[in-house]
Amino acid sequence: MKEPTQTEIDTNAAAKTGLAPAFMVAMEQNFPDDLRIIQDDLTERMLPFYLRLFVGLTRITAIRDWVVRTMDKQVRGIWSGLLCRKCYIRDKLTLSITKPNSFGAVVNLGAGYDALLYRLTALENIPAWEVDQSTIIKSKRKGLSRALGQLPKHISLVPINFVTQELSAVLSEYGYRVSSKTFFIWEAVSQYLTEEAIRKTFDFLSHSPPGSRMVFTYVLKDFIDGKNMHGEVNWFKKIVEKEKLWHFGFNPNEVADFLDEYGWRFIEDVSYEELCERYVVPTGRNLPFMTMERVVYAEKV
Repeated sequence: MKEPTQTEIDTNAAAKTGLAPAFMVAMEQNFPDDLRIIQDDLTERMLPFYLRLFVGLTRITAIRDWVVRTMDKQVRGIWSGLLCRKCYIRDKLTLSITKPNSFGAVVNLGAGYDALLYRLTALENIPAWEVDQSTIIKSKRKGLSRALGQLPKHISLVPINFVTQELSAVLSEYGYRVSSKTFFIWEAVSQYLTEEAIRKTFDFLSHSPPGSRMVFTYVLKDFIDGKNMHGEVNWFKKIVEKEKLWHFGFNPNEVADFLDEYGWRFIEDVSYEELCERYVVPTGRNLPFMTMERVVYAEKV
């Protein structure tokens, strides 16, 4: 099947998927403390009214458990996978920025409605940029203003048209300097892009100074190609064939070489089974894990 060009991709359709992860994080807060996978006291307050209302309903245990079961029936392990990857990103970012003279910037590419950068007090003196489509940025700005009263001065919300605008030029307009040692977050974005767009992003990342770090998630190439459904035939038919939202995947055996092309050193490539063991098992909850997606941690050399 011929891969579409980036201009042929429906970016508006991809943007509509952004609220679901925020809803899941917000709903997770209704689990008792000892069962909760991730702690987040901000995301719910950012959500539009109708989703806040729905989150409120999930304070009822039966409704909450039903939502988790329903989502895991749609994609096995999606609940634990999304929350665990956020925990992993949080831990890697926290460890990095708390070291003396570590990073001069944090950039969240395709930030969606993620609230991590607003919850970490260790980030208060480090400038940060959140980049996403204009509709998401506008909605997030409104939600943050409602939740916080005013936006933190050290965080810039950057609207971009990923098809027509250059990432480096747009970030530069908002004060980001490519010479800054940066921690990059690129969560749940790569599968929505073409290889052309992926390489365009890595062209930008290749100019980062040594010591910069990055966490990014990716979907397995064999799933995108339809060679291994990972038990998710219906999801493949919906997200790849029918809605044509996912376009790109990595082969785990080729990630290190791909990173090397752009001057990045592979540190680790973690399965969601490992993440589940790390973040879910200690809670005592019995949740499945995804096998079609992984998360990578890398360093610029």
